[in-house]
Amino acid sequence: MSQADVVRASHGEKAQTVAAVHQLLKAAKMAIVTEYRGLTVTQMTHLRREIRGASGEYQVIKNTLVRRALKDTPFGDLEKLLEGPNGWVFAYDDPVVLSKALVKFADSNDKLSIKGGVFEGRFMDSAGVKVLSQMPSKPELQAKLLAMINAPATQLLRTIQEPGARMVRLLESLRKSKSE
Repeated sequence: MSQADVVRASHGEKAQTVAAVHQLLKAAKMAIVTEYRGLTVTQMTHLRREIRGASGEYQVIKNTLVRRALKDTPFGDLEKLLEGPNGWVFAYDDPVVLSKALVKFADSNDKLSIKGGVFEGRFMDSAGVKVLSQMPSKPELQAKLLAMINAPATQLLRTIQEPGARMVRLLESLRKSKSE
């Protein structure tokens, strides 16, 4: 294989990587850029597992390739964060759950720092990602909504049952007083 073939092969591989990253960005609801310098392999494996558990993905991708993949996506603002080694977090389901997992990991591992992210086309700095992580997740909001919907019915049921319950308590107290 000649040197020209090697260059063409690596160029083809780069094009494939750019296309794959572009597809990840198209599928993602949120992308976050992190700096992972100093993390051990074990810590990186743990981070990836945590992110996967939150319906996300953590990838280390060369800045030059990401810069190309960011074109024509809502994540273009992240280009300004492309300095040094970066890890990319892609959220595919609930961005709040994923940001909670990422912030929790970053708080317990000082080697991982959050540079910023884009959610719904809006750029967030690291403080914005932390604010997002403090919001209630989709399941928490659904549970609260369900409780609010059920509250009037539960209260109505109690109101309807109360006269009967009073009668039962009154009869029980009469029975006890007669037996004494």
